[in-house]
Amino acid sequence: MAVTFKQHWLAWGVVGALAWPAFAAAPASMPFAAPDFRPGDSIGFDPAHTRFGFELRTRWGQRVDGRFPNHDGALVILPDGRHQVRIRLMTATVEVEGSERYAELARGERFFDAANYPVIEFVSEPHPAELAHDGGKLRGRLSMHGVSRIETFVVAPATCARPGRDCDVVASGSVDRDDYGLDRWRLALTDKVSFDMRVRLQDAPR
Repeated sequence: MAVTFKQHWLAWGVVGALAWPAFAAAPASMPFAAPDFRPGDSIGFDPAHTRFGFELRTRWGQRVDGRFPNHDGALVILPDGRHQVRIRLMTATVEVEGSERYAELARGERFFDAANYPVIEFVSEPHPAELAHDGGKLRGRLSMHGVSRIETFVVAPATCARPGRDCDVVASGSVDRDDYGLDRWRLALTDKVSFDMRVRLQDAPR
């Protein structure tokens, strides 16, 4: 959508994988959402504790870190108890750390092209609730720059018993720029865009 959706929105998200120690005292079946959430609920992200970022690398090994300050998303609890993550990242307000000039280039028509493609969207496949606690692969459809593809991100093992409530849910992964038509500046940038996310949930369904 630091678009390691750092393998640097989605998620979901969204991109090198981050390894976190599991919370040893938590049972393996600890769900992402607290027990007060029910099937059919859609729980929004807490904007004060949620972050979506991206990372690019130059051909000279320099790292360019950016973020999506404007975003929307939710954890949806499906009728069968599985979870689905839905994320929307707004490209018109992309920021690049330490450089407004780079931020303007990232928003412009030669990269994210915010005027024509204002939203990067990720919708995960249904997955077990335990994924947020145990960690693992999060597959879903990433739509960016007019292209929609199935991508896989990595959820790190949780560091608390109630991920999304008492600690961040952390996920990361990378995509190939060419797959989404983000093929400018080949001489300056490597082919990968990495996404990462740190998410917490609001206290009540919306």
